Amino acid sequence: MEKFRTLFQHFQSSSESVMNGICLLLAAVTVKLYSSFDFNCPCLARYNALYGLGLLLTPPLALFLCGLLANRQSVVMVEEWRRPTGQRKKDPGVIRYMCSSVLQRALAAPLVWILLALLDGKCFVCAFSSSVDPEKFLDFANMTSSQVQLFLAKVPCKEDELVRDSPARKAVSRYLRCLSQAIGWSITLLLIVVAFLARCLRPCFDQTVFLQRRYWSNYVDLEQKLFDETCCEHARDFAHRCVLHFFASMQSEMRARGLRRDTADGGPEPPEGTDGLDGDGSRKAHLRAVSSREQVDRLLSTWYSSKPPLDLVASPGLREGGLNHRAPTVAPGARLSQHTDV
Repeated sequence: MEKFRTLFQHFQSSSESVMNGICLLLAAVTVKLYSSFDFNCPCLARYNALYGLGLLLTPPLALFLCGLLANRQSVVMVEEWRRPTGQRKKDPGVIRYMCSSVLQRALAAPLVWILLALLDGKCFVCAFSSSVDPEKFLDFANMTSSQVQLFLAKVPCKEDELVRDSPARKAVSRYLRCLSQAIGWSITLLLIVVAFLARCLRPCFDQTVFLQRRYWSNYVDLEQKLFDETCCEHARDFAHRCVLHFFASMQSEMRARGLRRDTADGGPEPPEGTDGLDGDGSRKAHLRAVSSREQVDRLLSTWYSSKPPLDLVASPGLREGGLNHRAPTVAPGARLSQHTDV
């Protein structure tokens, strides 16, 4: 159990690893979906193109949206783009870097589907069988225009009586399948060349801007995650203290009605401030200072409308936001505890 917890904490602290894992999972699901899909072209001149192109483009669009939904960084990117400026200015370069990272991962599964469909050729044959130029094939010389269009619409259906065992159907199908595979392999080669050039040429340029944008994009993600974890920690501690306060008030009421006997030693009730959830009172001092709903609402509003500047030395604290409390200073050699059990 400890190994699973350690692994979970590793993935939780590394959003890039999580997103890469989700990207690979969506790609594997895409391959499985395509291999199990039952392709049935309608073989009608009006609907062949609609069915073929729809099957070629609609699942990739759905997979692209799933990739955006599964990527937590897409939400963080939009929040960073739309947040009020406040005391922290927004860097368009960081937002562009986050957008590029999100799009790269979200496009992986759709590209896998499109490449599989093109290399297989069924969708391409169904979509463009009616658009083939009959003059390229000698078998259509003795047919009228209407017969040619009807024949071409039946090309994807090799079991149809009109085109069964017809050399013309095999020639058209083979032509379209070869064209589809050529397009698929060309796209694959283009993607590999672009990835190769991007990987090989990137070290040849100055890495300062890239490192800065990568650092601050990770910072924005981790800052929001730590804020959510701290809010959960405060909510749990706040609820714990509210419950203790309720029990204390009920004890006073029962004592006033004579429904509760006093303890033998008659000792005082333990103070509320000594019942920390983890025994570390100094670490929770900044959380216990926010002890009412109005203060919590004010804190959340201040965090959204005016995030603190990214300068711990020159930062004036949160006094301007209405919270007259500062977080305790941590010694340089002290070890920060990570509380993620919410």
